[in-house]
Amino acid sequence: MTNDKAAGRTTGDMHLIERAALERAMRLVVAGFGSAPDEVDAVVGNLIDANLTGHDSHGIGMLPRYAQAYLEGDLKPNTHARTVLDAGALLRLDGGAGFGQVIGREAMAMGIERARRHGTAVVALGNSHHLGRIGAWAEMAAAAGFVSLHFVNVIAPPIVAPFGGAKAGFGTNPFTAGVPLAGRAPLILDFATSMIAHGKTRVAYNKGQPVPEGCLIDSQGRPSTDPRWTMEEPYGAILAFGAHKGYGMAVLCELLGGALAAGLVGYRDDGSRKRILNGMLSVLVNPAALGETAAFEREALAFVQTLLDLPAAPGFDRVRVAGDPEREQRARRSAEGVPVDAASWQQILDAAASLGVDARRVQEAAGTR
Repeated sequence: MTNDKAAGRTTGDMHLIERAALERAMRLVVAGFGSAPDEVDAVVGNLIDANLTGHDSHGIGMLPRYAQAYLEGDLKPNTHARTVLDAGALLRLDGGAGFGQVIGREAMAMGIERARRHGTAVVALGNSHHLGRIGAWAEMAAAAGFVSLHFVNVIAPPIVAPFGGAKAGFGTNPFTAGVPLAGRAPLILDFATSMIAHGKTRVAYNKGQPVPEGCLIDSQGRPSTDPRWTMEEPYGAILAFGAHKGYGMAVLCELLGGALAAGLVGYRDDGSRKRILNGMLSVLVNPAALGETAAFEREALAFVQTLLDLPAAPGFDRVRVAGDPEREQRARRSAEGVPVDAASWQQILDAAASLGVDARRVQEAAGTR
């Protein structure tokens, strides 16, 4: 298929949609949830930013899953974070199954305010619908000048196998850390504890492409590169990264982000519902409160710079640190457009229709007709 529009281009099985056009189109879809304008902006902005950074697994392709969760009554639009416990530098919050793009921002805003007041803050967040790309919350803390750590669990059907196991036992359980760096963009370390994010297997499945070797096992525990094992019954599982190391990190995220922060872990989910609930334990530290801000800024930047100055290995153009690839991709896609495979785009249009939104208006806004 070919289609040349001012706002988007379609070639073969891929749409390339300009950022502004994609924002207009996705606002139409998210408005179908009955969200207030501020919530529409928050959800659309967060999802598209994930696409811009190259993390399509956490971008607009999540909307069909969100729509199913909403229609099942498990996603609650226009819900805000509720304070369950306020102990100064320690907060426990309940997300009320609201959009994680809203709940996550509110949780970080409260954590930043407490870290500014007390020098540090611990925010235990439970019962939030999908928090999206967790790196966004580390970026928010870093922009305020704070170091942050985030341990996250997933209440959804298990999809990752424990080290040595042949069946899935938990979710992709991401870990994220952010460190502000004086004079340059922050270090943002953001990764699933699985070899590959579940959403990336969805993208591969929709594109009809295999995933890299060493990422998946089939329903019998045998290695496979076919993403169908994460999308169709009988299910296989994704493997944890780094064998026992990633497995240990995943369990830590389940215990801290789930049992401790949310009071709920993922193993009870029977897979019959499309909701994605997250628990997140966030720790924020204000470097200025430690009294050695200048030393921290000097030493952190000097160390990072020594890494960046090292020669590149064969096949690489230069050394980078965590967060650099996402920023480069964001600049590139902001200028060139966001690629969306045809299968994912059709799923988004179908989700819009299920929410009572005219799919033709979505196509017209995106320039894909």
